[in-house]
Amino acid sequence: MSLFTGTATYYRQFRPGIPEDVAAVLDRATPVRTNGPRRLLDVGTGTGLVVEALLDRFDDIIAADNDADMLATAESALRPKLPEGSRLTLVESTAEDFVPPAGWKADLVTICRAFHWLDQAAVLRLLDSQVAPDGVVAIFGDNSFWAAGSPWKEAVRDVIKTFLGEERRAGSGTFQHHNRPYSEIMEESPFNQVEEIRVPVQRTWTTASILGYLYSTSFAAPHLFGDRLEEFETAVKSRLTDFSDSDTFPEDNEFLIRIGRRSKT
Repeated sequence: MSLFTGTATYYRQFRPGIPEDVAAVLDRATPVRTNGPRRLLDVGTGTGLVVEALLDRFDDIIAADNDADMLATAESALRPKLPEGSRLTLVESTAEDFVPPAGWKADLVTICRAFHWLDQAAVLRLLDSQVAPDGVVAIFGDNSFWAAGSPWKEAVRDVIKTFLGEERRAGSGTFQHHNRPYSEIMEESPFNQVEEIRVPVQRTWTTASILGYLYSTSFAAPHLFGDRLEEFETAVKSRLTDFSDSDTFPEDNEFLIRIGRRSKT
């Protein structure tokens, strides 16, 4: 069973997309191509939120994920929006097993909200042969609800712990935290020239969108609650009434983008 079994529909509908400001940072970091296509490889694409944000900036896109349901959802969402003349290929594969077509080199590799699931050093080594000589790797994400950061998110996290235990779940197991900064890991890879960029983002949530987001995660997927799912929903709704009379919950978040390039020789 995938860590995200049963979450694809929630993921597509309730996971926040990639802001235009983040897409612009990624675009500026990527080399411009005047001869030949500009190529994007999105690793751990999920339902294609990163690809959607970058569709009009790349001509040849490969999006890889090991979850067939996620890829099917991405296909349905992205294919109708693909600009004329552009190519989109969806590949069911882990990052560790992915092999691009012969001669295909990415100008930009994106890994969004997924690097913690990967064999990080191994994937970065593999990408060395899959990225153009002047290409870049971008590892980025925003803070999940588990990281809290505001009273209402802390309350929601407490409800999850009441039902599923103190440790953050990851499917049938528990989440294994990485205690090394991603930039440090990148600095030990072929993409060792690392630039960090922070992009603030403000959002407003409702009770429905909070629950939808939770059901898109590996730590609060619906199947984890078994026959207590309705009880969990009731508890979250009750707890959230302590923080808003209008069903609006503001969030200050940020995307931390790490852009990795090879050393110039």
